[in-house]
Amino acid sequence: MTDPNKTEFPEAESKANAGQNANWERSVLERLAFASLEEQRASRRWKLIGRATWLVIFVVLVWIGLGLGGPTKKIHSAHTALVEIKGEIASGSDAGADPVVTAMRSAFEDEGAKAVVLLINSPGGSPVQAGIINDEIKRLKAKHNKPIYAVVEESCASAAYYIAVATDKIFVDKASIVGSIGVLMDGFGFTGLMDKLGVERRLMTAGENKGFLDPFSPQSDKHRAFAQAMLNQIHQQFIDVVKAGRGTRLKETPEMFSGLFWSGQQAIELGLADQLGNLDYVAREIVQAEDIVDYTRHENVAERLFKRFGTAMGQGAVQALKNVQVLR
Repeated sequence: MTDPNKTEFPEAESKANAGQNANWERSVLERLAFASLEEQRASRRWKLIGRATWLVIFVVLVWIGLGLGGPTKKIHSAHTALVEIKGEIASGSDAGADPVVTAMRSAFEDEGAKAVVLLINSPGGSPVQAGIINDEIKRLKAKHNKPIYAVVEESCASAAYYIAVATDKIFVDKASIVGSIGVLMDGFGFTGLMDKLGVERRLMTAGENKGFLDPFSPQSDKHRAFAQAMLNQIHQQFIDVVKAGRGTRLKETPEMFSGLFWSGQQAIELGLADQLGNLDYVAREIVQAEDIVDYTRHENVAERLFKRFGTAMGQGAVQALKNVQVLR
């Protein structure tokens, strides 16, 4: 007799149990998959929020750094306008043509500025940058009929003096360094060292002079003469600018345009400078406007942040823009 508690279909019961197990496993896997997907979506949302925040910060800093918040008010009370030229005169530096010319234009255009003073402390730099500033000084003087003076602190040499000679008067300290009216081109040659080390230089060019001034190749007489002719030409341009700017005040000597430099006291005696005086003296006694307003383009907080975090913010902003469509 058959036991009623026992199934007569063990295979069917086994299949049913297997089906239940499969459904349970599928359900668990689905829940895990959905949970993982939701976690990924949440992570992406937070990344998007973070990147969007960086984008907002970036836009705000650009707004502040570029002065897009609105025009600045001009100062109309009588004052002496100050523009600093400090450090190396080079493209991209604080003493380069772009920031200096921009500051000078603002100073000349301000109706309250009785005169413009260039406060110079520079060993020199690029003749091109100095030439641009020199030309702009002459243009602004003629346009606004306003005097401009140079006040030298520690040094006003080479390209810095190139700039100073365009002003109406040059004031120095008795111990300032002034002059260095010359041009140089420097570099290194390693051919002798390479011969000792047994190193062979393999330089291929299209154009017989393309390897000109290559430090690992010997310098030919032809190339040396070419470079010297170019330096002589630029030097003569420098001399012409000095003579045009200083005029009859110069007491020319054989050494004046040799590249030597002099103390402030000697510079006055040679006519390279006009008289002793610092910034306060010039503002008080010469311009007769003791209030000094600085027009120099100084780095603000936003610009410093750009330099420090600019790359990271830029990448974050670009990535955020890329992900906007993905997460919609």
